[in-house]
Amino acid sequence: MLDVDGTLIRSIGAVDNCFLRVLSLQDATIDVIHPHGQTDPLILVKTATHFGVPSNVAAEKLPDMKLKMIEYAREHVEEVGEGLEVLPGIASLLDALSKRNVAIRLGHFRERLHRRLGLVFGGRIPAEKGGGNGGHGRSGCVLGRGEPSLLHPPRHLYPDPGVSDQGCIICLLLAIGWSFAAYIRNRVIRKMKLQIAKGNYFAFICEDINDLESSAQENLPRVTVIMPLKGFGEHNLQNWRTQITSLYGGPLEFLFVVDSTDDPAYHAVSLLISEFQDNVDAKIIVAGLSTTCSQKIHNQLFGVEKMHKDSKYVLFLDDDVRLHPGSIGTLTAEMEKNPKIFIQTGYPLDLPSGSLGSYCIYEYHMPCSMGFATGGQTFFLWGGCMMMHAEDFRRDLYGVVSGLRDGGYSDDMTLAAIAGQHKRLIWSPPAAVFPHPLASDLSFSRYWNYLRKQTFVLESYTTKVNQLMNRALFHTHCYLSWGFVCPYLMALIHVAAFLRAPSDAASKESSASSCGLLLSSCLLISTVIELLAMLNLTKVEIQLCNMLSPEGPTVSQDSYKWGLVFLAMLVDNFLYPICAVRSHFSQSINWSGVQYYLKDGKINKIERSLENGPRYSDLAWKTLFYGKRQPRPKTSILSFLSRKYYSVEATKEV
Repeated sequence: MLDVDGTLIRSIGAVDNCFLRVLSLQDATIDVIHPHGQTDPLILVKTATHFGVPSNVAAEKLPDMKLKMIEYAREHVEEVGEGLEVLPGIASLLDALSKRNVAIRLGHFRERLHRRLGLVFGGRIPAEKGGGNGGHGRSGCVLGRGEPSLLHPPRHLYPDPGVSDQGCIICLLLAIGWSFAAYIRNRVIRKMKLQIAKGNYFAFICEDINDLESSAQENLPRVTVIMPLKGFGEHNLQNWRTQITSLYGGPLEFLFVVDSTDDPAYHAVSLLISEFQDNVDAKIIVAGLSTTCSQKIHNQLFGVEKMHKDSKYVLFLDDDVRLHPGSIGTLTAEMEKNPKIFIQTGYPLDLPSGSLGSYCIYEYHMPCSMGFATGGQTFFLWGGCMMMHAEDFRRDLYGVVSGLRDGGYSDDMTLAAIAGQHKRLIWSPPAAVFPHPLASDLSFSRYWNYLRKQTFVLESYTTKVNQLMNRALFHTHCYLSWGFVCPYLMALIHVAAFLRAPSDAASKESSASSCGLLLSSCLLISTVIELLAMLNLTKVEIQLCNMLSPEGPTVSQDSYKWGLVFLAMLVDNFLYPICAVRSHFSQSINWSGVQYYLKDGKINKIERSLENGPRYSDLAWKTLFYGKRQPRPKTSILSFLSRKYYSVEATKEV
């Protein structure tokens, strides 16, 4: 049973029983193969082979031989030392160890065996507290080596409760956060239903129907909406229509900003403006190429320079934002109600298209959405929807213009840092959630570059404090991402260990595989709770979006595939730390054909491809310039990760 290879003792017949009962071998003994230094399973197989049993048969019968040895040991506990003799020098060695108080960890059978052999161990640690020999817990390892014994499974299959507990805690925290966010969004739904029941059928525009009187509309402040554009994609036209057909009753102007007239967005917007020229105040302006900041920020600041001199508020919108008819009025009303608001924001509700990449983006945004569903004050800012005081830009208050213009890469991260530095208020109304349909053919490579862009923003900063905050966010997000994934890998090992464990109940009770299965079950329950909370929040936000846009396309939850959602959770959280580390060491990114380089948290070099640049944007597959359309890549995860990143050629430094 113990140390059959002869490290401390030599067998003179104790293991013969298993060969007789399983393989019907008479007088078979392991001494014929000189077992010293070999593992127990290998000793059994080699001995059986030596006596004429085919190796494949011996390997197949190995589990039965182990069980017979265990059964024999349990039936003959009092005789466990018979047939064994202590090798010369072992008794004196153990006596010396005992005098030095060296702790020897023993299991139940080992303790009885060594007592019968007259061996004394100093500093013995009970098996239930220390485990088997060699300081390896209850792994059953022989003193000084790491081979697994026949009584216990290998140590690496034993569960680490800390890892599984961590996974359960993360899942439950996400579930709590999503449940709270659903509660906040649901309050808006209940309030709207109450208003409708009272006869206000325009509750999707304003809470008080009296605000729709012409006398009230005449006093509304002027708002300028600035939309920086790049390319023309699948959903852009519908999004632009929702933006310029807003039911805001005050003075309103729309500025579409492109970098050149060669941008396909220029021609698409020109046609759209001509269609509504008698009903809306909209124009398209050309900003030129950026030289000191990202192209988006350059377009935004150029639009600020061209906005109406009487505009009180400026609203920045991305071209992928699908506004509700009353969104601009809701944001303006909040600004009027609370003049202390520095920036107002909202957040998108992703509508996955069916590809794994689109579900990964949906899963990436869902945890972030909790920070925007506070019902008011928040510390987060989404660059797709930001309303600010126009006067702050005219005066360059707190350096909002210079901070963006001089090396700014991310508009929302820069403005959020300024707000935090000067303790200014960021506000997120509970009704500011916007449908965001994702591209129908969003490949994995485009998702990867989008994730690169999201992690790259953490490398930009305005102050030393902002840098430390970004570093803290970097490490926290990486830790939580892999802290979320690792428990599922452990669960697979636990389930595999349980399925391979001996079938008799007593062995299962003495094995940690049942404990691992219990931890895996807890993780499964936590995961189900988390997915249900995510499902509920998505359901509530879809209902809210449908109520806020009663005349728009109905958003449905039926298209969501929750198996892909779970897979996307694992893929996205596994890749995030890898992507973040790559962004940290590269300090550069290619976004829609423009290569940005950072130094000390700010853009210090911009390169644009002259000939070999991409014709389509990374995320929305928007046409960046006209020409013969290239086939859309169908890149799988494995082929993408195995492909080397292409080098940008024929570039010109700006």
